[in-house]
Amino acid sequence: MASAELIRKLEETIENIPDFPIPGIQFKDISPIFLDPKLYEDVIADLAAFSKGGKVDAVCGIESRGYLFGIAIAVALEVPFILIRKAGKLPPPVISEKYDLEYGSAVIETREGQIKPGQRVLIHDDLLATGGTTEAAAKLVEKQGATVAQFSFLIGLKDLNGDEKLKKFGAEVYHILGY
Repeated sequence: MASAELIRKLEETIENIPDFPIPGIQFKDISPIFLDPKLYEDVIADLAAFSKGGKVDAVCGIESRGYLFGIAIAVALEVPFILIRKAGKLPPPVISEKYDLEYGSAVIETREGQIKPGQRVLIHDDLLATGGTTEAAAKLVEKQGATVAQFSFLIGLKDLNGDEKLKKFGAEVYHILGY
C-alpha cells in the first residue's frame, strides 16, 4: 500500500543503531520521523488508509511508541483511541493480560469498559518483532468481547516471525517497512 517514495523516505530517515540496547540488536530509531512534519503526515495517511472504509470501530495503541502514531490514526479514522499500558499505569478497574518475554514475563492492561463488545479493533504499534506484546494486546481485546480486525505497524522484522504469531486472530496485518 505504501508508495515507493514513502518507503524510500522512511528508509533514509529511520536510523539503524547497532548493538543497542544490547550487543547484537539493530535498533530502529524512528524518532527522526518526528523532525519532518510532512513525513509524519504521510505515514499517518498511509496507516489510516489501511483501515478506511469502516473496517474498524476503534484503535488500540500499545505503550508507548504505539501512541505516537495510533492516536493520529484514530483521529484520521474518526474513531476512539484506547490505551494499552504496562501494569499499574491505569486507574482501576482494568483488564490485564500476562505474557512471556525472552527473560521473564510482563503484564499489559486497558481500562475496563473502554473496549466495547462487538467492536472491530485495530491494534497499532511502531514495530512488530516476535509478536508477544501484540498477541497479549489482542487477547485483551477479545476478553472484552471485541474482535481484532487489523494490526498495523510502521516496521515489521520479518526474521522474528511476529506475523505468524498473529495469524491465529484472523486479522489483516500491515507494516509499511519490512526488514
